[in-house]
Amino acid sequence: SMCAKQELCVAEKVSLICSLLRQSPPGEFGQVVQDLSALVQVDKLVRQEAAHVGACHNKNNFTPIQINRRTVLLTHYNDLGGNCFFDPQDKFSFEFDHLRGVTSKPQLHGVMLDEGELWREALHKGLKAYVSCHFPVGNCCVFKKSLGKRQTFVACIEAHQYQPSKHWSSLWKSDWTFALTPFTTQVTGIFLLQIHYFRDANLHVTVSKSVNETLNVIDQSQFATDFVKFVKAEDTKFHIAILENIQSLSEDIWGKNLRRKLPVTRIFTNWNKLLNDQHLNTNVSNTEVPP
Repeated sequence: SMCAKQELCVAEKVSLICSLLRQSPPGEFGQVVQDLSALVQVDKLVRQEAAHVGACHNKNNFTPIQINRRTVLLTHYNDLGGNCFFDPQDKFSFEFDHLRGVTSKPQLHGVMLDEGELWREALHKGLKAYVSCHFPVGNCCVFKKSLGKRQTFVACIEAHQYQPSKHWSSLWKSDWTFALTPFTTQVTGIFLLQIHYFRDANLHVTVSKSVNETLNVIDQSQFATDFVKFVKAEDTKFHIAILENIQSLSEDIWGKNLRRKLPVTRIFTNWNKLLNDQHLNTNVSNTEVPP
C-alpha cells in the first residue's frame, strides 16, 4: 500500500541519515547535520536522528566542553544517563544538549572522599601537568569506577586541531585503564588518531594502537609519577612511528610510484616543492613529543 511504501521510505532515510552521521569526522558533526538537512529537506527528521547519534559521537571522541570556566570531557565513563554528565574534579553534574552544544542544570554531585578518590586526584594532577607541557591544545581527566571493593581507573587524554578554513581537522585521543591492586597493576592503553583533509580531495586517515604494561604500586605519589612516565614514553613511541610512516609514505607516493606513472613531458618537476606543498615533508629526528 501507499502507506507501507511511505513508511519504508522514511525508514530508509533514517538508516542513511544515521549512517552518514556516524561517519562524521571529529569536529565536523554540526556541518554534516547542516548538509544533510539541506539534502534531505526534512529538517525535523535529521535533527531527531542527530540528537541520538550526536551523543555517541561526542562520547566516542572525548569532546571537551566549557562549563563553570572549567574544561570537562564528555565520555562513556562520566555519562550518568539522560544526557547528564559528571565532572569528577569539581564534583558536579550537568545536562548537555548534543545537538545545540549547550550545557544546563549544573548541580553538586556528592562523592565520598575515600582512599580511591585521593588516588584519582593524585593521578589527575600528574597527568594534567604532563598534558599541559606536551600537547599544544590538550585536555585530560581521570575517572574512577567501583565494582564492589575493586576500584578501576580510566585516564583520558584528548587533543585536537580543527581548521575548517585550512581544510583539515585532526583528533588525538587515548585512554588508560587499570585496577587499583596491591603491589602491581596491569595498565592497558588505547590510542586513536584521526585526520581529515578535504582540499580538492577527501582523505580520511585513522591510526589505532593498544599497549599493555605492568606497573608497581607502592603509594599515590610513586604510582602517579610512574604512570605519567609510562604514558609519556608510549605517546612518544606512537608519535615517532606515525611520523616515520608518513615519511615513508611520502617517499613511496611522490618519489617512486607516482613519478613512474606520470607521462613523459620532458619538463623538470620539483619534487621537493611538491612535498612541501602537500605538507608531507616531515622531520623525524626528534625523539621527544614536542611541547
